[in-house]
Amino acid sequence: METHLPDHFKCPISLEIMSDPVILSSGHTFDRCSIERWLEAGHRTCPITKLPLPEHPSLIPNHALRSLISNYILLSPLHQPISQPETLISTLASPSSSADSKIDSLRHLTRLSKRDPAFRRRLADSGAVPAVLAAVGDPLLQERALPLLLNLTLDDDLKVGLVAEGVVARVVAVLLLRGASPDSRAVAATIVTSLAVVEVNKATIGAFPAAIAALVAILGDGKGRERKEAATALYALCSYPDNRRRAVDCGAVPILLRNVEIGLERGVEVIGVLAKCKEGREHMEGYDGCVRILARVLRNGSSRGIQYALLALTSLCFYSPQMVLVALEDGVLEASLGFVEDDNEKVRRNACNLIRVLRGNNVHNRVRG
Repeated sequence: METHLPDHFKCPISLEIMSDPVILSSGHTFDRCSIERWLEAGHRTCPITKLPLPEHPSLIPNHALRSLISNYILLSPLHQPISQPETLISTLASPSSSADSKIDSLRHLTRLSKRDPAFRRRLADSGAVPAVLAAVGDPLLQERALPLLLNLTLDDDLKVGLVAEGVVARVVAVLLLRGASPDSRAVAATIVTSLAVVEVNKATIGAFPAAIAALVAILGDGKGRERKEAATALYALCSYPDNRRRAVDCGAVPILLRNVEIGLERGVEVIGVLAKCKEGREHMEGYDGCVRILARVLRNGSSRGIQYALLALTSLCFYSPQMVLVALEDGVLEASLGFVEDDNEKVRRNACNLIRVLRGNNVHNRVRG
């Protein structure tokens, strides 16, 4: 059906209808997920013109084209049948359906469910979840099925039910699967993050065998986007205290610090949370260069990275006089003084806490998140 749509509705990279069109600085429009993968792969040229791009290219939403695509799909007679999810689910669940027809069903269901909470609810109520999970477990369908599963996790009132239907087991299997594509593992990690918005799911996912270990493993051997998404998922899970110890036991601290050292600032956020537990601090103290790595974030990081580097250093120094000495030697006090009037309230607060600790006024001071 997509061949009947205007060509300018299709992403020049994926050749599929765009769901989130964005304009690159070259003036050309791409689907956001496709151009982000292009940039994350290290390319700094426009895929069409081959002209150089800035080091950090901006992506401007193309609202006009997005509206045109949405209206065309809704009004086109060729696309009216796909508004009935039951037919698509039946195709997806049927053993007699061809792989191509299942892929087509997944594509339509994913597009329709992306921005329509009522449609997502209708899918869940129609019994679509088992069929979607089966597709996630099929190597031929996995990459198409995972974005649909992610869409189903967007609504908080569906998250607990999805976990009860076995989503965690299927997602963890993808995270552990060596043969899974980097994109599939990245989306699987994003599903974990989405599910972990609900507090009870944090505990359930964290207790699931190999869930946290799988995320830590991706941080160790994954590529750019999947490592970033794995760190985000780990951060979401570790807001639940028991999961911090689980992450530390899986060897998260040295892997995270190595990631921070090579530029994955999202890892600093997890380090900041893990520093709240005794086991996490012990592993950080045992890692040669931990304070130096965090001090570098204070000098070169983003506001959020600085916030969590300050938090981690405060936790470490509050409980260890030895770490105070190391921090002073690495110029942490001088760096912290530069943030006492920062525009970010959390950065100011964390900087002031760390300064008090480094100056020895930490008898009654408590580390705050």
